[in-house]
Amino acid sequence: MVNDKKRRSRSRDRLDKDRDKRRRSRSRSKERPHKRYRSRSRDKYESSSSKYDRYGKPDRDKRDDRKDDKDKKAKDSRKRTPTPDTETKPESKSEMKQEPPPKKEPLSLEELLAKKKAEEAAKSKPVFLTKEQRAAEALKRRQEEVDRLKKQQEAERKIIESVQASRQEEQRKDDREFRRPRDREKDEDKQKDKDREKESDAIKERYLGLVKKKRRVRRLNDRKFVFDWDAGEDTSQDYNPLYKERHQVQFFGRGNLAGIDIKAQKRDQSKFYGELLEKRRTEAEKAQEKVRLKKVRRKEEKQLWDDRHWSEKEVSEMTERDWRIFREDYNITIKGGKIPEPIRSWKESGIQKELLEIIDKVGYKEPTPIQRQAIPIGMQNRDIIGVAETGSGKTLAFLIPLLSWIQSLPKIERTEDADQGPYAIILAPTRELAQQIEEETVKFGQPLGIRTVVVVGGLSREEQGFRLRMGCEIVIATPGRLIDVLENRYLVLNQCTYIVMDEADRMIDLGFEADVQKILEYMPVTNLKPDSEEAEDSKIILANYNSKKKYRQTVMFTATMPPAVERLARTYLRRPAVVYIGSIGKPTERVEQIVHIMTENDKRKKLMEYLSKGVDPPIIIFVNQKKGADVLAKGLEKLGYNACTLHGGKGQEQREYALASLKSGAKDILVATDVAGRGIDIKDVSVVINYDMAKTIEDYTHRIGRTGRAGKSGVAISFCTNDDSALFYDLKQMLLSSPVSTCPPELMNHPECQIRPGNQPKRRRDEMIFA
Repeated sequence: MVNDKKRRSRSRDRLDKDRDKRRRSRSRSKERPHKRYRSRSRDKYESSSSKYDRYGKPDRDKRDDRKDDKDKKAKDSRKRTPTPDTETKPESKSEMKQEPPPKKEPLSLEELLAKKKAEEAAKSKPVFLTKEQRAAEALKRRQEEVDRLKKQQEAERKIIESVQASRQEEQRKDDREFRRPRDREKDEDKQKDKDREKESDAIKERYLGLVKKKRRVRRLNDRKFVFDWDAGEDTSQDYNPLYKERHQVQFFGRGNLAGIDIKAQKRDQSKFYGELLEKRRTEAEKAQEKVRLKKVRRKEEKQLWDDRHWSEKEVSEMTERDWRIFREDYNITIKGGKIPEPIRSWKESGIQKELLEIIDKVGYKEPTPIQRQAIPIGMQNRDIIGVAETGSGKTLAFLIPLLSWIQSLPKIERTEDADQGPYAIILAPTRELAQQIEEETVKFGQPLGIRTVVVVGGLSREEQGFRLRMGCEIVIATPGRLIDVLENRYLVLNQCTYIVMDEADRMIDLGFEADVQKILEYMPVTNLKPDSEEAEDSKIILANYNSKKKYRQTVMFTATMPPAVERLARTYLRRPAVVYIGSIGKPTERVEQIVHIMTENDKRKKLMEYLSKGVDPPIIIFVNQKKGADVLAKGLEKLGYNACTLHGGKGQEQREYALASLKSGAKDILVATDVAGRGIDIKDVSVVINYDMAKTIEDYTHRIGRTGRAGKSGVAISFCTNDDSALFYDLKQMLLSSPVSTCPPELMNHPECQIRPGNQPKRRRDEMIFA
């Protein structure tokens, strides 16, 4: 029995040892890291999928399996715990280590949503504060209010302190100024005492030798020559008041000290006498001087106020000096007795409201210089000679007074007296200019019910006579056709009181002087002005102006003033007012003049050279002969240029078509004779080319006046040959006087340019010998 018991205990011990070995090997395998070839995401999925089924709900079967595993582990642990009866050996280190805590499982989607809902519900519920919490909140609010009030009081205190400091500073300043004279006297006394002490010390030192200066011993390393200035060695300062405060020598009259600045001497002299007078003046004299200075200051201020520019003043405030400056600004020169002041703007002109509305509608913002001065003279019914460059607005200058007077007449009288002829005649040298004046007149007169008829050559005389018999207020005509109409009794001038001669110099040049005189003889003589001072008296003239039988008014506009025009003006104009705009006969300063001296054969080549550069249309090319114009135009059309011609050989319809096509842009180049040289207004002409040079300098002036109109710039190119040498002297003077043009060297040094043509000595071959 005993042996059997021993045998059983041994077998039990063996079994226990085997079980311990197996347990150790299992724990080692747990501690040793094994390679895993599966992905972490898969492990994670499996671990999460081990808890939940495919619908995301906890799996009950798997949960039961986990419970069974836990029960088994608990049993094994109970078995492993040693009993007091059985003897157990100490476990190894790996067994002594505690097992790691289980990992936290992540929350499911449902749990997360439930948690979020719970938080939102908690937030939405009202929070009831306790009594202690409410008391703490009240104390906190009270503390914030106290802090805010403290900050406000601190800011107010700083402002008050700054104001008080500034007041104290001002008070100190006032005290300083109050005490300054006394302090200045004290300072002066102290300075005098110091000067006396310094003077006595200097005397004692010089004569008594009280102060012995140590002799400076020079060391070996010191410089041999010392040029430094010692303040004690300065002998320029003298403490004697006679020398310190020197009296300035004052010369009466114009005397000055030589070698000293004269301005500085005068300044010191005036200062000296000013201080001297200030000391001698009494209080009453000082008060009187203050009043005088105040008056002088007020006078200077008034002078400054009166010296304002005329543009800053009202018309009533304008002085004679202001009107003179105004005329200088616009380069207006007047002559002929008492002339009314120019108009500064359309609003101040005193023109009728209906006319002002038309002017505004047409787009004339500001009057031109000739309009500023000629319109007020015309409104006083005075005769006018207007000398202005081409393109300066002369047409409107005589139209506005004329339309204003016709508008003032009763309409019934105008209809009753329709068979008595027109009220006004406007003479023009060419048909084109007459038609251009008609355009402007219709533009202004048609809205007012004023009828206009053009009487020019090239159109049916019967048709024009029919229109005249229908009645009209204004007739625009060329001299030749007007005489034809008057002689054939298509027209009478019984009530004509207004005659305008536009481009009078051109009419004289074309030989119309006799025709103009003949037309003036057809005018009634009962309404002539008296050739006395009454013709200049504005009161007498204005009283007559407002009646139907007013004095005849003659207006003459010209760009140049040759002797024939002056003779005509002396004969038919009574005490005229002469208005010059700029210089007489000079081209506009905005036109650049280019002159080439060449042979006749080189002209075509030079013209093509300029046209190939790409000049902006429209372009006007002037020639002297009708045939030359047609030949040149055909040549340009063959080369691909869009050209048309205008000369006296063309019919009226052809001439009108040529001008209209150039103005509308259908044609780019106009080849013309001097017919287009006067008065014709074509907008934005960029270049004028004188293919053949003009015969006179006046014609040249009018030709180049087709460009640079209405304030714009332009270019005038002239091709000259030796046959034009008679013009070279005047052409050279014109180029030299122009600020934008240069005179070429070949013209400057040409023999014909050295002496005026009338003063040249006769050459031997030109002398005539009588046998």
